[in-house]
Amino acid sequence: MSLHNDAGVTGRVRELIDYRYLVSNLVKRDLKVRYKNSILGVAWSMLNPLLMVIIFTVVFTILAGGLEVAAPPAFILAGLLPWNFFAHTVTVATHSFVLNSHLIKKIYFPRETLPLSVMLSHLVHLLIALPVYFALAIILGIPGAEGGSFFPHLLWLPAILMVQAAFALGVSLITATINVFYRDMGIIMETLMMAWFFVTPIFYDFEKSFGATRLILGVEVPISRIAFILNPMASLTAAYRDAMYYGRPLALDFFLRTAVTSVLILAAGYWLFQRLNWRFGEEL
Repeated sequence: MSLHNDAGVTGRVRELIDYRYLVSNLVKRDLKVRYKNSILGVAWSMLNPLLMVIIFTVVFTILAGGLEVAAPPAFILAGLLPWNFFAHTVTVATHSFVLNSHLIKKIYFPRETLPLSVMLSHLVHLLIALPVYFALAIILGIPGAEGGSFFPHLLWLPAILMVQAAFALGVSLITATINVFYRDMGIIMETLMMAWFFVTPIFYDFEKSFGATRLILGVEVPISRIAFILNPMASLTAAYRDAMYYGRPLALDFFLRTAVTSVLILAAGYWLFQRLNWRFGEEL
């Protein structure tokens, strides 16, 4: 069963559905490889974020002079978990076509299943880690835990996850496709991800740190708003914190804008992949 590369979007989606068992097996493979020869196995999906948040809490609340928010570990973890999902997905998926060149050369299958399976496997890690966050948040007493006020806003969580998944997959399709032709892409993304991490408000509150506006060349610039518009991960981090930490309604203007941006990035990534994937065999 094979569809040509010039098949429409509907045909490609139908083909992905037909190959759903392949996607499932690839996800299982990624999970098994990640925890192969590991004593704690899948428990690392819960322990690793906790270890990271302990390090960041010590660095940014003790050594660096304090983080002026309630329950700093929960505040950091609410941003760190979605960031890890995005960063690990893009970093690993960037190499997915190259590392699976032996499969691409030998058999036909929808090649987009490779970055898709990477994204889904890291989504599983995020879902495993979320209960740890909620347990920690309730114990520490986050703002949204008072009277259980964050529970109604958790209904937004599936939508936030879907938007971030679309964004991560779109970026992954772009970087993975480019990496087939220019192997420097993997190195570039590692550096870019480090810079992207620091400009995303994971261990700080953007407005408290930089202010909502700033005077630049005599003009009052809404620096916070611009930063959130230019950086979809900043907007997504804010959405996660609104739902899981503060227990308050989402800033729908930012979230809807980010949702549109994510869909556009996914469309652009898929368009680039469709234009070039027929050359993968000869390039790999």
